[in-house]
Amino acid sequence: MTNTRLILSTVDSLPAAEIIARTLVESSLAACVNILPGLRSLYRWKGAIHDEPELLLIIKTSSDKTGEAINKLVEIHPYELPEAIVLDIDSGHAPYLEWIASASGVKDQPAGSA
Repeated sequence: MTNTRLILSTVDSLPAAEIIARTLVESSLAACVNILPGLRSLYRWKGAIHDEPELLLIIKTSSDKTGEAINKLVEIHPYELPEAIVLDIDSGHAPYLEWIASASGVKDQPAGSA
């Protein structure tokens, strides 16, 4: 297990996605946020089926910053009920995982522990 997490969230517009991504990266709550356009979501909400275009945010952060990142995401997200699903990263390219930890505000990350 690494100290690295992915947070997945969807949003309805590029401006909203950019605000969330920039806020999380500038505040060192995420090392990187990928914004993927072209998503189509079908979901049930308040008794109705919806079919909407969305963008997917892939937020790369450390386990130490996950809670803060989710709190900030929910605070600035335009949805009444924002998606925030956390995925643990079991392994990966160690230098990249160490960069995520460092860039998301984790200090003195021991080599090989990312």
